[in-house]
Amino acid sequence: MLDVAGLRVDYGAAPALSGVSLHVDAGELVCVVGPNGAGKTTLIDTIAGLLRPAEGRMTMQGRDLHALPSHRFCRAGIAIVPEGRRLFTRMSVRENLEIGADARPGASSRRERDEAQRRACELFPVLREKLDVAAGSLSGGQQQMVAIARALMANPRLLLLDEPSLGLSPLMVEAMFGAIRDVHAAGTAVLLVEQNVTTALALADRAYLLEEGRIVGEGRGEDLLNHPDLRRVYFGSTRVSGDRIPRA
Repeated sequence: MLDVAGLRVDYGAAPALSGVSLHVDAGELVCVVGPNGAGKTTLIDTIAGLLRPAEGRMTMQGRDLHALPSHRFCRAGIAIVPEGRRLFTRMSVRENLEIGADARPGASSRRERDEAQRRACELFPVLREKLDVAAGSLSGGQQQMVAIARALMANPRLLLLDEPSLGLSPLMVEAMFGAIRDVHAAGTAVLLVEQNVTTALALADRAYLLEEGRIVGEGRGEDLLNHPDLRRVYFGSTRVSGDRIPRA
């Protein structure tokens, strides 16, 4: 479904990504892990159309994404939940969700919007009683729920998630990953960037390890968790005693 080949993204003269290739098949949950500064957010932002690559190819269901202006990526079936959520904090939860619905491919009827909102509230029941509350007044975990629900209102074929567990309590992290599992089980493909390595890799069908802007490992999620390069990237060695892979 999504194919990325030879991606290079520069920040000025400095390369942030170099020769990155990956793919996400329909209905897959794919995870990208790596230490801070590896280029994970740059990768997600580029796939979402927020950054333009210097080199490489990106296609979505055979459609060349380079030919699209950035505001059309969502209508091509890609929705992003960015790091930090980026909600419209003075607007209500309902209004934030409506903005997501505005990005749905093609014209959407009021019935389709209401149905999308109903499904979002089924995924996050607490939002039912918060629809008319300002998004900025919610807890961090509830705001993350709104951010995911807003993205799903666009009815994406591919959901991009950038550090969805960042800053959340352990209990909320568990709930967040449960929701991601439900979204995936419903048939939406997911590309997840996450620092909570053990939980993310346990959830993923496949995973990629990113180091200094390059893919240095890939495989099934459970296999990558035991890959020596994972410990080398995070700890500078392949020894196992006393090392703990990051988790929330």
